[in-house]
Amino acid sequence: MTKVAGIKFKSGGKVYDFESFALVLNIGDKVIVETEQGQGIGSVEIPPKELAENHNRKGLKQILRAATIKDIEKRESNIQLEDKAFNYCEQCINNLNLVMNLFSVESTFDRNKLIFFYTADGRVDFRELVKLLVKEYNIRIEMRQVGIRNLAKHCGGVGKCGRILCCSSFINNFAPVSIKM
Repeated sequence: MTKVAGIKFKSGGKVYDFESFALVLNIGDKVIVETEQGQGIGSVEIPPKELAENHNRKGLKQILRAATIKDIEKRESNIQLEDKAFNYCEQCINNLNLVMNLFSVESTFDRNKLIFFYTADGRVDFRELVKLLVKEYNIRIEMRQVGIRNLAKHCGGVGKCGRILCCSSFINNFAPVSIKM
């Protein structure tokens, strides 16, 4: 039997299934998992449960271990790095007169890559910006242009109905919106 737990990486993010083996985990526990980007730290959102024999377990990544105090401290230092990188990137964007709105920076757990999320009306030539960022931080830099709905999901807020925005509270995947809609 395979045990699977639901792990969430961000507060408003999607819950991903990971193989938990014999680990005893409770909701809210911090764990180190294997992801496509390398190791990551997340929290248990759905406690481990056994899957049926006929369930497809191909492609399931593993929970490596429960997070230690050292891992949590490392995540805190990564958050500080993300804040510094955000401020430095904002300065560079202003100095280079780029028309883009930077709204988030994420670091991989092992600090081998920084991902910068931004919105823009059209295409942005950010080659010079990436050169400055690589020179400053000496790690891999990835720039991701996302839509305005992703910005609303990240920032949160209150909708016309008076409730927290659906996209930041429970909608995990955005369906395409056509012009007819």
